[in-house]
Amino acid sequence: MRLRPLVMAVAVTSALVVTPAQAAPAGRVLGYVANNGGGVSVIDTATNAVSTTIADGGGSSPYMAAVAFDGTRGYVTNSVQNTLTVIDTPTNTVDKSVPVGTHPAGVAVAPGGGFVYVTNYLDGTLSVVDTATLTVTATVAVGSNADGVVVTKDGSAVYVTHDLPGPGKVSVIDTTSNTVVATIAVGNAATAIAASPDGKRMYVVNKGSDSVSAIDVASRTVVGTAAVGFTPHGIALTPTGTRAYVTNSEFDSVSVVDLTTMTELQKIFVGDRPISVALTPDGASAYVTNFNSDSVSIIDTASNTVTGTIAVGQHPVGIAINFVPPAMSKLVAGSAQLQLRLLGFTVRSLDATLTDKHTGVPVAGQQVVFRTVKGNPLCTATTNAYGKATCDAQVSLLVGLSTLLQGFTASYAGNNEHGGASSHGHIALL
Repeated sequence: MRLRPLVMAVAVTSALVVTPAQAAPAGRVLGYVANNGGGVSVIDTATNAVSTTIADGGGSSPYMAAVAFDGTRGYVTNSVQNTLTVIDTPTNTVDKSVPVGTHPAGVAVAPGGGFVYVTNYLDGTLSVVDTATLTVTATVAVGSNADGVVVTKDGSAVYVTHDLPGPGKVSVIDTTSNTVVATIAVGNAATAIAASPDGKRMYVVNKGSDSVSAIDVASRTVVGTAAVGFTPHGIALTPTGTRAYVTNSEFDSVSVVDLTTMTELQKIFVGDRPISVALTPDGASAYVTNFNSDSVSIIDTASNTVTGTIAVGQHPVGIAINFVPPAMSKLVAGSAQLQLRLLGFTVRSLDATLTDKHTGVPVAGQQVVFRTVKGNPLCTATTNAYGKATCDAQVSLLVGLSTLLQGFTASYAGNNEHGGASSHGHIALL
């Protein structure tokens, strides 16, 4: 089996779910691991544990994983089913499978998230997917064994590597005309490719030459070459663009490359047959997929040492890490009954139901606060398995009958997984 490494699309976003008069929760930094044996393992980098496994819609051979720049969508190529699986990342549910070419391999997202580009290895083509309609709007002939793919920082061009025996090449596609406008000679069997943060360089992994080529984007020429380990596969750059982490699949290691001098600084030994690598948005950690170990190695980039190992699915290949905002929540308030007492009021059966807005699934175990429309506290309750929170409130006469008859406000503050929400409910006299 021939493996093709991941081209990552990693970015940080400030697009959060916001509720009135309250800052939004922080969200999560999640890693998406495409397992060649099926399914996508989702790693919460705060705990370094697999939080969920996403079924790939019948795709038994997912190859890569890339997350859109707005953090709300993920894209996984299924090389056997010839599809692109679209994932809603805040809820980690599959939205759609988009038919593409034969044996799709690499995937990259354009700046702004408007288009996704998929290389089709056996067709020698590039599928252009419109993310608004989730349909292929163009198919570009690029040449045999189309593999790695990345989009320039300004979105004007797409670079595609060709995993060919002997001298390798990189095709440059103009995104306006969707035509190949240049070809750049690199090392043997070019596979993964990554862009520098400033957009001035492309770095190509040459599997057959045990090297990395640096391409100047302005001149479209190779301006440097770094020797790495045996049979390199994947590459990821630090946020500063000064170092690269390159997996050496037949040497069970990761090469750390100084991109200023194009020299290897050291090798870090990881699991069996490392394929792809991704860095957290802050650059503090690198995560490496180990194909034969069914695991992911965690590297601390300050010390360049392995600090942990995570068991994932069978034969992990691609990996992408991205900030993911909380999922949008929906809170629906019900009706309550008002009973007069000698020294106050009793408001019975205040209730509200909390669900995930995208999936409609109930959100259990979350605190809902009930107040009058003027902000007077009533009571607090926790949502049950059906997402419903219910409580009674004893209210002072000072609150006033007219205020209570205006109804109540139910509010949910939100957390890292679900954003805040609020709703108005009614109060009627018994």
